[in-house]
Amino acid sequence: MTLLSLNGITRRFGGLIAVDGVDLAVAKGGVTAVIGPNGAGKTTLFNIISGFQAPNAGRIVFDGIDITGHPPEAIAAAGVVRTFQLVQLFQNLSVLENVKVGSHLHTTGGLWSAVLRLPRTRAAERALEARARELLAFVGLDAAADEEANALAYGQQRLLEIARSLAAGPRLLLLDEPAAGLSVEETRRLAAAIRTIAERGTTVLLIEHDMKLVMNTADTVAVLDFGRKIAEGPPETVREDAAVIAAYLGTADA
Repeated sequence: MTLLSLNGITRRFGGLIAVDGVDLAVAKGGVTAVIGPNGAGKTTLFNIISGFQAPNAGRIVFDGIDITGHPPEAIAAAGVVRTFQLVQLFQNLSVLENVKVGSHLHTTGGLWSAVLRLPRTRAAERALEARARELLAFVGLDAAADEEANALAYGQQRLLEIARSLAAGPRLLLLDEPAAGLSVEETRRLAAAIRTIAERGTTVLLIEHDMKLVMNTADTVAVLDFGRKIAEGPPETVREDAAVIAAYLGTADA
């Protein structure tokens, strides 16, 4: 079953076509990777899906609903949550507080509930903190819960951003180069986490340059080159595609 479908998505910046008529179907509950050389249009495609940029042409359908051109907050509320190529955390908040902020879409208490400290508010806060600690353990950051986010190494900050995104309860999680800056061990843990996220029912769409991670985690790989999709299929098939070898991996005699 398809959760997200892109039909003829195009984005121009003046005379530059960054995304050129891209069609893509993202299967529910799986892991789909988008790869391609720098400048291929991958992040622009993510910006369009998440509402940060509007397409000049094409249609985006999420779980049967047309979300083309909807604002980011509406798309996030529908269940599409993303991370960014550059880490965007609340640097002066604690690691735990950063994850708790990610749950804001699902909090229902109003101002007076918070002021009066009603029992249901206190119970909700306890549940929120428990969930945040569970997610920190999931990405291997539970021991750093009380540290400020700016004290973490860059790779750990990327893992924290994933935990915060999961706190929002996404149905579709967009990961923009999640392995950037990670050590070999952190990348291994991330690959396992991505598979687990998908197995637990959250569909994952990721952009990634680490081909080992892509080949070990993705069910489907789509390849962009100069804004156009040049290949799509299982990792083992895409890896052998002549157009992919020429455009992305290099020619055999290079």
